[in-house]
Amino acid sequence: MSYVDSTLKIFTLNSNPALAEEIASHIGVEMGKSSVKRFSDGEVQINIEESIRGDDVYLIQSTSEPANEHLMELLIMIDACKRASAKTINVVIPYYGYARQDRKARSREPITAKLVANLLETAGVTRVLTFDLHASQIQGFFDIPVDQLLGSRILSSYFLEKNLEDLVIVSPDHGGVVRARRMADLMDAPIAIIDKRRPRPNEAEVMNIVGHIENKTAIIIDDIIDTAGTLQLAGDALMKHGAKEVYACATHPVLSGPAISRLEDSQIKEVVVTNTIALPEEKKIQKLVQLSVGSLMADAIIRVHEQTSVSTLF
Repeated sequence: MSYVDSTLKIFTLNSNPALAEEIASHIGVEMGKSSVKRFSDGEVQINIEESIRGDDVYLIQSTSEPANEHLMELLIMIDACKRASAKTINVVIPYYGYARQDRKARSREPITAKLVANLLETAGVTRVLTFDLHASQIQGFFDIPVDQLLGSRILSSYFLEKNLEDLVIVSPDHGGVVRARRMADLMDAPIAIIDKRRPRPNEAEVMNIVGHIENKTAIIIDDIIDTAGTLQLAGDALMKHGAKEVYACATHPVLSGPAISRLEDSQIKEVVVTNTIALPEEKKIQKLVQLSVGSLMADAIIRVHEQTSVSTLF
């Protein structure tokens, strides 16, 4: 079924074209015609191959690996849309890269999440639609509307269908307690917290577990799985402290470096993620389940376009 309003245009860049196609199909519009090429020195060349004058344009691009390439593609595409007289330029960023640099943890550090927000606004973005920001305060880094969708409902629905018993929802650190509480409320389960110390970036050391997990089915929830060091340690600690079995879930499967081998070697039974980041075949291991956010993002785009409430999707 075709969407009746022809002023809604969906374009994709190179980070996650499969998700963009799914979103366009769910809305009922053709994917906008554009091309992304490289000059011989690596510079990005973008061409929009249809008129977008007076249209509401939605650009779908995660700033995932390679983050700088995908960010630059997005900025150049925004400029192209602005110069082609688009009415609004709405950027759909399923995974907002650099979100972990959201504050000054030490002296003389940048706040790169704010820099990315400035770059997008300066380029000409009208609105941002994103998914599970690492830190909710990033919404305040923008002076334009930012709608943040949440992955907890999709992840919870998957586990509810499995009819697991004696559940406990586990936050892998103190910073993720709100996320764990949200999922625990959806699943009517208690929570536990892993108290951990991180001596260096991408290294985690589990200290102890706050909460009752003995003879329980534990579900660890996080927003990002990067090197999977935290997950592997958390899974081992939960089993050591008497958990019956351990599952893990996260919205964004960054899965860099040793992540895949760590997940395979871990005591975690299943790892559930979403498709905010496109995964190459070599990362699609048997233990990994990928759920789609396409229909939820499509519904959000329609609501933004028709100027109706997006909050009901939360």
